[in-house]
Amino acid sequence: MVEFFKNVPKISYEGPDSDNPLAFKHYDADAVIEGRPMREHLRFSVAYWHAFCGTGADPFGEAARQLPWQAGDPMETARNKVVACFEFCEKLGLDFYCAHDNDLAPEGATLAESWRNLDAIVPRLKEAQQHTGVRLLWGTANCFSHPRFMHGAGTSCNADVFAYAAAKIAKAMEITRELGGQGYVFWGGREGYKSLLNTDMRRELDHLARLMHMAVDYKEKIGFQGQFFIEPKPKEPTKHQYDSDAAACHAFLLRHGLVDHFKLNIEANHATLAGHTLHHELEYAAANGLFGSIDANRGDLLLGWDTDQFPLDLYDATFAMLAVLRAGGFTAGGLNFDAHVHRESFEPIDLVYAHIGAMDAMARGLKIAAAIRADGRLDDFLENRYASWNSGIGARIEAGDVGFDELKNYMLERGEAAPNESGRVEMLENLVNQYFR
Repeated sequence: MVEFFKNVPKISYEGPDSDNPLAFKHYDADAVIEGRPMREHLRFSVAYWHAFCGTGADPFGEAARQLPWQAGDPMETARNKVVACFEFCEKLGLDFYCAHDNDLAPEGATLAESWRNLDAIVPRLKEAQQHTGVRLLWGTANCFSHPRFMHGAGTSCNADVFAYAAAKIAKAMEITRELGGQGYVFWGGREGYKSLLNTDMRRELDHLARLMHMAVDYKEKIGFQGQFFIEPKPKEPTKHQYDSDAAACHAFLLRHGLVDHFKLNIEANHATLAGHTLHHELEYAAANGLFGSIDANRGDLLLGWDTDQFPLDLYDATFAMLAVLRAGGFTAGGLNFDAHVHRESFEPIDLVYAHIGAMDAMARGLKIAAAIRADGRLDDFLENRYASWNSGIGARIEAGDVGFDELKNYMLERGEAAPNESGRVEMLENLVNQYFR
């Protein structure tokens, strides 16, 4: 069988002292942390679209990447991408992949032709999964790239476009079920507005909710057991997208009676575009029972757009893994590298280096997070900071046993609130820094 990463061996763990660029320094898949192997904590996934479809083109330049799996015939390219993906996953020890429908097979002149193309590729994916043990983490439908979706998909002003999006989503759900996908992601790439002058926001949100309810019904009809995820993003390509951050998604799900059917797929770069950190978005999701999965990447804070770089910041990785461990770990989700190599990193080997670095960074974040938790001082400080809520008036407030009348009398009797204690922010930051060595 043809090899697309010919000079790449199976990447193994060699430890922190290794100088081998084709080896892991921190990701030891079978090393046990908090009772589970690293691979189960991290559940790494390659993003089919960036890894095997992205060309390196940008608004100022044409395609630059070397993609040896590309052929003159789009269907031959699709078949080659299957081989490239599973070879890549096996060599790097990636247990999962994620994909849109359009990543797997080219769109045809009609919807029926597009589906014939998909139906020709899915058996190859299924066979490759059975042969390698690599699984589909989640599937999704591309309802944003084609010009038909210029006004949105579920929020389009054109009812035919809504219907087209629903058909694509239904087919993508069927494929995800057939491939044993553990989840399905809804990303509203153009579900928003550029101008409110031509937008009926309430109607668009109601239509988007109707699409989600249809998906819930169809999921039950076809027997898909995977988890539904929504991926927040505040802007780009629209000025405002309705799924702008974790809180906006939560409000939407509550408003439309959908909260029991969805969790969130939080992307790091989307969090920073929303003015948040990945840590914040994960903590919000976990606090509201919505923690699901992570698109692991980062943005350039000097640029105001979605650069989708590979995650190498150890602080971000550590804080993310602290949140994941506190939330009880992944179930249907994982760490999907929704990231692309830099335009100037155009050779296939660069994709390998990028994933090695990102996998090591997240593994190191996991080790540091576990060490901080084992140390216990951070958790102890947090518990002690809220000690006044564990008994007395604090416990009665939390239990709902008092109202304003009781609290008025309580404070009149006390005369003044108990003195505040320091938040010790610098001390806690110093504590975390002890583990970066």
